[in-house]
Amino acid sequence: MHKRGYHHGNLRQALVDAALELIEEKGPTGFTLSEAAKRAGVTPAAVYRHFSGRGDVIAEAALQGYQIFSDVMEFAYESGQPSALAAFEATGRAYLAFARKHPGHYIAMFESGISVNHSPELAAVSARARGVLERAAADLSQHIPEAKRPPPAMFSAHIWALSHGVVELFARNSPGTQSPFPPEDLLESAIGVYLRGLGLIPPDT
Repeated sequence: MHKRGYHHGNLRQALVDAALELIEEKGPTGFTLSEAAKRAGVTPAAVYRHFSGRGDVIAEAALQGYQIFSDVMEFAYESGQPSALAAFEATGRAYLAFARKHPGHYIAMFESGISVNHSPELAAVSARARGVLERAAADLSQHIPEAKRPPPAMFSAHIWALSHGVVELFARNSPGTQSPFPPEDLLESAIGVYLRGLGLIPPDT
């Protein structure tokens, strides 16, 4: 077990970083604050100068994760412009990329049981992340006749669910769920089926 050093004034982040490692290794409920403190190289009592309990540490990890996630999604959306379809598809791929690159944050955000309403800051940054996908969905759905157009929040929720399902089942190496196809291909084909159903892209010839 290694000990990390920390500079004066950076203990709070050192504890979050230690918790992120433990979340990856043991899950969000599989570690104690004492373990996080030991890994950060401080006494357990030092944790309580910054956090009231393990839930607060995980909530901070989730908050930081949503901040990264929002930036990644916004970059993907902007890089896909001016095509509404390209921007929309880019946000789906960004979801997969985030889950792979930041597994500890991803687990803290979506698998820890921490509510996005844990704090006003967490609620705001999670809403920002959802807003990017809703914006992409709204742009793309302008091509659907208004009478048949799903609300952007529903449209984006469907794609979020598809992305989340691919991550959980096939991009996280879950036992017994190996797929013969890369997760990116699974997500792209699933989004394609969904968009064809809405008439947003033509059928395969």
